[in-house]
Amino acid sequence: MQAYKARATLISALWPAEARATLVRNVVLALGGTVLLWLSAKINVPFYPVPLSMQTFVVLAIGAAYGWRLGAATILLYLAEGAAGLPVFAGTPEKGIGLAYMMGPTGGYLIGFVAGAALVGWLCERGWDRSFISLTAAMFLGHVALFVFGVAWLSSLIGFEKAWVAGVAPFYVATVLKTLLAAACIKGGWKLAEGRL
Repeated sequence: MQAYKARATLISALWPAEARATLVRNVVLALGGTVLLWLSAKINVPFYPVPLSMQTFVVLAIGAAYGWRLGAATILLYLAEGAAGLPVFAGTPEKGIGLAYMMGPTGGYLIGFVAGAALVGWLCERGWDRSFISLTAAMFLGHVALFVFGVAWLSSLIGFEKAWVAGVAPFYVATVLKTLLAAACIKGGWKLAEGRL
């Protein structure tokens, strides 16, 4: 049985990799992705019942645009920056607090970022980003993966029922909105790449 060949990602359509410059391109993209994640962590959008950051939107968009390998590597680099004490996470002070923050209540969601980006990237490499409906489904599954890790870790600290009430229930509407927004942005990116904008 022949192995499945991954389709081009959005970023490879916008910025094709050249054999000699692939490493430099990937480093630039990964660093750029971590800057977007850092900025999105610091954005607090007033929302009911709790304010929301735009991190999951950026995580899923990175996965869809970069593909699963570069997407997951970008998120891992972001986590390494935070572990080293850089103030890249939501709510961290100027100097950051590194691993202590990552072991706190939101630590599972941070690991879930890797799973969510990788899953969305993997699906998009198999063509799920070519229609808005399948792309939205991929983004939704990425959110599910992210929440599985987040709730699992939070449950180990406060129990499943409280973890669900505090870590999932307040974010239903925001999750739907960010899923749709991320899908719309990626579809817009494909229109740009294909010269339809």
